[in-house]
Amino acid sequence: MLSRDAMNSSGQRENHPMRTINRRTVFGMTTLVATAIASLALAGCGPKGGTVEGDMTLGNPAAKVKVIEYASLSCIHCATWNKEVFPAFKKKYIDTGKVQYTFRPFQLGPQDTYTAASDLLGRCVGKDKYFTVIDALFHSQEEALTGGPRDVLLRVARTAGLSEQQVSTCLGDEKAVLAQSERFTAGLAKEVQATPTFFINDQKLESQVPLTEIDKAYEAALAKAK
Repeated sequence: MLSRDAMNSSGQRENHPMRTINRRTVFGMTTLVATAIASLALAGCGPKGGTVEGDMTLGNPAAKVKVIEYASLSCIHCATWNKEVFPAFKKKYIDTGKVQYTFRPFQLGPQDTYTAASDLLGRCVGKDKYFTVIDALFHSQEEALTGGPRDVLLRVARTAGLSEQQVSTCLGDEKAVLAQSERFTAGLAKEVQATPTFFINDQKLESQVPLTEIDKAYEAALAKAK
């Protein structure tokens, strides 16, 4: 599974700096995520839609329109959408109670350690600070991709109140890694092929979706839900 920024103009796979980093580089993380994802996918397991245990959400749980975003923290398009579109989307739809928004990290293969580590770190900090951590890590993506994620993760963690030892313990928690692998399979089950991918109720939108397109999808979803 590759995001659109993982291919060059000739359709060939590009070597991305983040994909050369193994789990040991990021505080000794294991290969449990990759193994669990592969086994669950082959077995046909994983949620087919709706709520996934451990979902991180914002907004009104009773809203008729649900917006689910699948995104990789190492996807350039995802970071751009987070910076340029999400603030306006949040103000218009989440803060007003019009939608319930769910963010689901989507790992671009076992080498995408930044996504796996970012999600685990956000969860260790706590649900009330999860989206603040994810936002900070998206804004630090370029630094993480070019210089390695370690310093970025530590800096964001310290800002959120965690020590280096706490970060190491967080990222090495095998139970948390296995739980994360089950969440990652949600994207596989829904046939997510690019990041970011959005589901607005039953509508699937791919790539860096502008707010105007979200507006149209929202109105269609709301009309259908009535």
